[in-house]
Amino acid sequence: MTEQHPDLTFVVEYLGRQRPLPPDFDLDFDLIDNRILDSLSFVNFLYEIEERTGAEVDVRTVAPDDFRTVRNILATFFPESLELR
Repeated sequence: MTEQHPDLTFVVEYLGRQRPLPPDFDLDFDLIDNRILDSLSFVNFLYEIEERTGAEVDVRTVAPDDFRTVRNILATFFPESLELR
């Protein structure tokens, strides 16, 4: 098994603290349809992303699909984590 990028680990661990992740969870698992991210956890997650990146997230520039999957979250907020895969 290859070592995970720290940003991937951060995202997956955060999500796992919100709701138990299913055995078939992967980077393309739909977090919204499967209720891993709801409106309250979304707001908290934005705060955590801001803390991790050191940059304010402008909610006017993000869309729900940016949070639909781990792959989308990484592509939107941590693109370098996907480049190393």
